[in-house]
Amino acid sequence: ELEEVQESPKAQELTRSMKMEVFRIEQYVDMVLTYLRMGSATSDYAFRICSLEEIVRQAVRKYSQMFIMTRTRLHLEIQDQKILTDEKWLTFVIEQILSNAVKYARGGEISIYTEDKILVIADDGIGIAEEDLPRIFEKGFTGYNGRSDKKSTGIGLYLSRQILEKLGHTIRIESEVGKGTAVWIGFSMKQINVQD
Repeated sequence: ELEEVQESPKAQELTRSMKMEVFRIEQYVDMVLTYLRMGSATSDYAFRICSLEEIVRQAVRKYSQMFIMTRTRLHLEIQDQKILTDEKWLTFVIEQILSNAVKYARGGEISIYTEDKILVIADDGIGIAEEDLPRIFEKGFTGYNGRSDKKSTGIGLYLSRQILEKLGHTIRIESEVGKGTAVWIGFSMKQINVQD
């Protein structure tokens, strides 16, 4: 009869740390592949009417382990709406924003909610320095937080804005050091090339 082995707190912490690193590696690989796909002239954008709530829930499910491991609380209040978008590309963008929120909330709270035709993802984390805000969408810009994090690539928000522009959506970020960051993604109805 096998005895059940209890992991020591140190082993549990090591396991948790390794899971987080593997998750981060997967994210970086995903980002590189997305960056390469965007460079090709035949980027596969397929517009259709999608459920915003389902796209958000899909991204949240992917990050559920990270919420647990970082002890970050999630407040989700979405009024479902149908939006014209490319589900795969929009999911990637929401995942990037969630990734930053989890990284910088540091065990605080993340709120995801809708305001009219806008999705808001807000955290009560460390915030972004005022002087860094105008440059956060530049390729390779990591700012003060990224430099202190050492693992920041400065490509997530750059890719997010590039993708959202191609989807006909908008992005706006407001932040205050020590109080948190809020990201607004706006969905307009101006796109064309809808596929069933």
